[in-house]
Amino acid sequence: MNRVTKLTGSRYPIIQAPMGWIARRKLASAVCNAGGLGILETSSGEVENCIAEIQAMPELTDQPFGVNLPLLFLADDKMVNIVAEAGVKFVTTSAGDPSKYIHVLKDAGITVFHAVPSLKGALKAVDAGVDGLVVEGTEGGGFKASEEVGLHVLIQSIKKHTDIPIVAAGGIVDGRGMAAAFAAGAEGIQMGTRFVSSLESPVHDNYKNKIIESSEEGTFILNKKGRPCIRALKSSLTEEIYEKGVMDMSALGGIKSLYFDGDMEAAPALAGQSIGLIDEVKPVKNIIEETIAEFNAICDEMLKAKL
Repeated sequence: MNRVTKLTGSRYPIIQAPMGWIARRKLASAVCNAGGLGILETSSGEVENCIAEIQAMPELTDQPFGVNLPLLFLADDKMVNIVAEAGVKFVTTSAGDPSKYIHVLKDAGITVFHAVPSLKGALKAVDAGVDGLVVEGTEGGGFKASEEVGLHVLIQSIKKHTDIPIVAAGGIVDGRGMAAAFAAGAEGIQMGTRFVSSLESPVHDNYKNKIIESSEEGTFILNKKGRPCIRALKSSLTEEIYEKGVMDMSALGGIKSLYFDGDMEAAPALAGQSIGLIDEVKPVKNIIEETIAEFNAICDEMLKAKL
């Protein structure tokens, strides 16, 4: 047990990223049952559906689970209050100032980790009173900071200023990546793209196969001249957006057609550079067990190689 597992209640310090529409009960419960911490999304904005997902989780797992609250995308206080009253014990906040709702969540006995892409954001979150940080390097998929700072540099810079528990996110798919993140100062990892391409992921096979077929050079950072930036798979659509340098957020309007109908040109397909390290669709249980086994083996080897 380390500080992350103590705070999350999960067996392993492996957290599943809260991808919109994807991070729902099927995937999240599989992660929980395999020893990780499944996180339910609310970024889809489908409030009633998200409430139903929270209520259904205890039917699928007796293990702890969490909920993500993307602060800038919440229409009002409704979801925050629902989470605070639902008995959820762990929340990740993102995309906004955690001080806005930190007292509501903490008063409900909830552990709060805030996702940050920068040292400045990390220090602001620490000052707000969060329990830990999800540190997001530029390698990860989805919404990104315009300044491209690699995960390990970011973790080390934050560790110079605070000893708050850190979960590393961005480009991690296995035990080797986990061990590298721990060497940099993390005490847990968050995986998104690896779980998107898992057997239990609800996305269409076209999406999973595109991840498996792509190399580490198979993504673009889009909207560098605007906000927000996103990292997505290369496609005809994203190449056109990349060349323009800007992206209207309406480009994401077809995301559900991409996720669930398999139309890979309907919207940018969010994914991290870790696609180049994924070569097979696997059950969540296998992903987590193999990650932990490899992590432990590498740590043992590092002890033998002590200088």
